[in-house]
Amino acid sequence: MKFNGKSIIVIGIIMFILQLVNFISINKISPELERAQVLSALTSIIIILIGLLFDRLSPMSGDKVELKGQNNFVFNKNLPADLLEELAWGSEAILTSTAAASILINSEGENILRRGIISKKKFKPGQICLRCINDMKLISLANTKFYPGRSEFDDFCEDIPSVLIIPINHKSFILLGGWSPRCFTKSDEKWITNWAKKLQLIFGNNNL
Repeated sequence: MKFNGKSIIVIGIIMFILQLVNFISINKISPELERAQVLSALTSIIIILIGLLFDRLSPMSGDKVELKGQNNFVFNKNLPADLLEELAWGSEAILTSTAAASILINSEGENILRRGIISKKKFKPGQICLRCINDMKLISLANTKFYPGRSEFDDFCEDIPSVLIIPINHKSFILLGGWSPRCFTKSDEKWITNWAKKLQLIFGNNNL
């Protein structure tokens, strides 16, 4: 069994059941035994709570999806050198240090960079992406399977299980697709958002 939050929960439940069985089978109860049973029960409950917390905070890496598309790196060759260098570095860092399988950067409706598992189809921003840049707020679709607007991302990467959209400015955004549902952590969101703020300055310097 793979060790994760669910494993910790199972261990806690087993310990709780064992101490309960032990308590029922005892013929004579002493104050010392009562204290030991209470401590044992509390320990089991704490272990279960830790498992629930661990399971909530950790990504579900076990549900990795076999995505359709080719691993590729496509970019607008007319981009300024400083911007292209930053985008190349940042996109590689995201694909190698997070659960992202695909990244797309769109500016003024044009896909200026696509990297990772990408589709040959041209992606056109829809209602969800436009809402992200209009509101200047990150949008996370932890599991696109249950989201009615998931068809917007079919031309980005077909059947992508999770999506993260981070605004750069009111004209540009970063679109990420994950290998599995709920694969992006709060830490991922935070550092990618900070990178987007850095891009905002570079985009502004290049009138993008």
